[in-house]
Amino acid sequence: MKSSVRDIMTTHVVAVRASASFKEMAAMLHKQRVSAFPVLDDDGKVIGIVSEADMLPKEALGEQASLAGTTAGILRHRDMEKAEGATAADLMTHPAVTVLPDDTVEHAAWLMYTRGVKRIPVTDPEGHLIGIISRADVLWVFDRPDEEIRQDIMDRVIRGEFGADPDRFSVAVTDGIATVAGTAESASLGREIIGRIRHVQGVVSVRDRLTYS
Repeated sequence: MKSSVRDIMTTHVVAVRASASFKEMAAMLHKQRVSAFPVLDDDGKVIGIVSEADMLPKEALGEQASLAGTTAGILRHRDMEKAEGATAADLMTHPAVTVLPDDTVEHAAWLMYTRGVKRIPVTDPEGHLIGIISRADVLWVFDRPDEEIRQDIMDRVIRGEFGADPDRFSVAVTDGIATVAGTAESASLGREIIGRIRHVQGVVSVRDRLTYS
């Protein structure tokens, strides 16, 4: 059974309004030990996110931001804007990448990978903030006992989804690596089974040792 975002999200989220000042956010980063804030509108809906990376240009480029000419010209325009930003609205990345609580962890991981983000706010269907997930939360799904993964493959995939005779298959799981041996009724069925096993929660990789009748 796949985990959903609801299973791994943190519900205690430190968020800010669009009007939050740079100074206020800098103090919260230190006090709350977080690395980013979802930014909310007056209705509590997520409109963006401010991270440490968004705030760093203030310190790194502050001096250069006041200079005219060549030095300022070679710095990226957006970073220069952030170096001069004073509120969450000035600094936030928007629109924010968000997920719903019933989305799969696999979907959240795909968004993090393709969008290059480290954390994603979780919202209800109307866009109100209800939680947040990080890369560490997503990777937690691989911390699953090998025997539990093996049983999942046998019961839910081979017997449950494909209706195949489990006595025709041998499954061993070590450190999340599933080795599948036995005899499949056809090459197409074998490929489908192996493909499905790759998406079982906690499976790191699959070694296909099947033969075909």
